[in-house]
Formats: sequence, structure tokens, C-alpha cells
Amino acid sequence: MSAPDPNGIPGRVAGIRARIEAAARRSGRDPGSVTLLAVTKTKPLEDALAAYAAGVRSFGENRVQEAEGKLPGLPPDAVKHLIGPLQGNKVNRAVKLFDCIQTVDREELARKLAHAAEAASRRLPVFVEVNSGGESTKAGVPTAETAALVEAVRRLPALDLRGLMTIPPPGEGRPHFAALRELAAKLGLPELSMGMSDDFEEAIEEGATVVRIGSALFGVRSLG
Repeated sequence: MSAPDPNGIPGRVAGIRARIEAAARRSGRDPGSVTLLAVTKTKPLEDALAAYAAGVRSFGENRVQEAEGKLPGLPPDAVKHLIGPLQGNKVNRAVKLFDCIQTVDREELARKLAHAAEAASRRLPVFVEVNSGGESTKAGVPTAETAALVEAVRRLPALDLRGLMTIPPPGEGRPHFAALRELAAKLGLPELSMGMSDDFEEAIEEGATVVRIGSALFGVRSLG
């Protein structure tokens, strides 16, 4: 049987998995401890289904409205993550659609998610998003305020706090990944969602348990 085309989605999935495995082994970690989260923003359902057929089971979208028109078309065992900012008026829709919300960055949002999860009779997995670079253009709780937000989320039984998520300044990933790993350990949080197409190997070497890969799997995205 011939190897998959490296330029097609199955070939790209295989290539990314090989790089994940190598990065994990370099840092003495089990490659199975790292989840490949395919970011399908602006890409059609067909691309997501191709990734699913190649073995990917976790998918990320940035916007609730776009996800509503796409993610229900995935098989039922696909795990759906929201990885973009969430407005309070879209919380109920997000809780109905997503299996995990990675972008909790304020207590008000956490309370609304908890209320919606209770109404849906579910316990909702979440991550706290940290603005590790202090960038005004990015969402996320400031690093200095992370511990307080983590404690607030932990007081909400309808939320299952899994870990921390960050998007560091471009080209500055490693020190931010290392700092987030240390912060998560101090807070007793086991998961780290960090690293994207350009820096996921560094993120894995610094402890990432979830890497969010879009363009390396599906090609450069259109604007939007």
C-alpha cells in the first residue's frame, strides 16, 4: 500500500503526527499524551471529514455561528472544542454544540457557562485562557489574575476545569509555554492547550497536552 500524498489532508495528518511523536520523545513524554486538535476555521466540512477519516477525533472552531453550520456534520464521536472568544449572548448555543470551551477568560463568562451547563444537565469541560504576553489585541486573563479566576471556576460544580490555554506573541513561544507549564503545575492543573502550526513542537517539549493545528493540516485559511 502506497504512502498517502504528503500534500493531501491524510498525508498532512500523518506528517503532523510524526512530528508530534518526535517532539514528545525528545522531551521524554508519551506521544499518546498529546491531543491533535484540528482547527477547521473557514474550512469546509469536507476537510474536517477527511481529517476524521485519517484518524483525527478532536476539532476546534473559533466562532459559534460557523461551527453550528459545520460541526453537527461530524460523526458522533468527534470531540468539538471552542477555541475563539465567546460572547455572553452566545453561551447557550455554545454549550449545546461544544464538548469543551477553551476560552474562559473572566468570571462572568464562567458563571454563564455554568448556568447553561446546569440547564443542559451536563458538566462542561473548560480551560482558562491566559494572555501570557499581555497583548491588548488578544483575549485571555492576565497572568497575574489567573489564580483568582481558576479558583472562581473551581467553585462552579457544573464546570470541569481541565487546564490552561494560551496564544503567545508570534515568535516568542517557548518562554511563554514554559511559564504556563509552571503556572499550571502551581495551580494543580493537568492540561495545557498551547502550540499551533508554527510552534507546536516547542509547545510539546514544554508540556503541551493539546496542540491546535490549522494551516499545517488544511492549508492557509481565507480571511475571516
